[in-house]
Amino acid sequence: MVSPRIVAKIETEEPTSRLAVLIDADNAQAAVIEGILAEIARFGEASVKRIYGDFTSSNSSSWKKVLQKYAIKPVQQFAYTTGKNATDSTLIIDAMDLLYTRRFDGFCLVTSDSDFTGLATRIREEGLMVLGFGERKTPDAFRNACHKFILTEVLRPSKVEPEGVTGSKQEAVSAAAPPQSTASTPQTSAFPREFVLSALEQSSDESGWAHLGTFGSYLTKLQPDFDSRVYGFKKLSDLVKARGDIFATEERAVPGQSQKQLYLKPR
Repeated sequence: MVSPRIVAKIETEEPTSRLAVLIDADNAQAAVIEGILAEIARFGEASVKRIYGDFTSSNSSSWKKVLQKYAIKPVQQFAYTTGKNATDSTLIIDAMDLLYTRRFDGFCLVTSDSDFTGLATRIREEGLMVLGFGERKTPDAFRNACHKFILTEVLRPSKVEPEGVTGSKQEAVSAAAPPQSTASTPQTSAFPREFVLSALEQSSDESGWAHLGTFGSYLTKLQPDFDSRVYGFKKLSDLVKARGDIFATEERAVPGQSQKQLYLKPR
């Protein structure tokens, strides 16, 4: 019998967004699945987790090792004809079936294939959230069809330092690394200075200051794939504070709270 205390706790918790996670095994890497699911947990609960592909193929061998661990349901799809992707069709049909159940608040599409642009657009038309996960090669069409697009490169686990690297050698490696860089992405992209300053101008109030949350939300609306981790920073606040050459920052106290809120404006 479930404890009344546990039931009361569950009933008082805020409702969690129900998300359907659909993975294209042909265009996604199994090595980043842990990072993807952790990122999805920030937005809601992965109520459905399905992956589509031909698991009799050697190309899907890496996925077989993680499906049971992360409770992902495999949907087997044989390739009927060479050069035709039957996996895409099956994923899209399943997505529409799930959409019409009206049981979900959003969909997470894990793929680097632009063929799912129409699916993402259709889901958005129903007023549901669309999160996209893909590699850097993902076309802009699919990225911009999502509310938020996250590069899987920034979700790869950090490399563990070899056991043989100790003492002065390890200290030298740590000293050479940029102190602000906290993301695990293998390489950082050029910082889009003009775009960021334009977004800051649009999200600022009459005094020229913008709340960090408002600024971040506006960035995502303009460019769904904007992610501070791509530029070497774990959080947007870390990026803003580190780029003192671009941003002036100010922490303001919130009445009745001990926490402070971060505001910024261009230099």
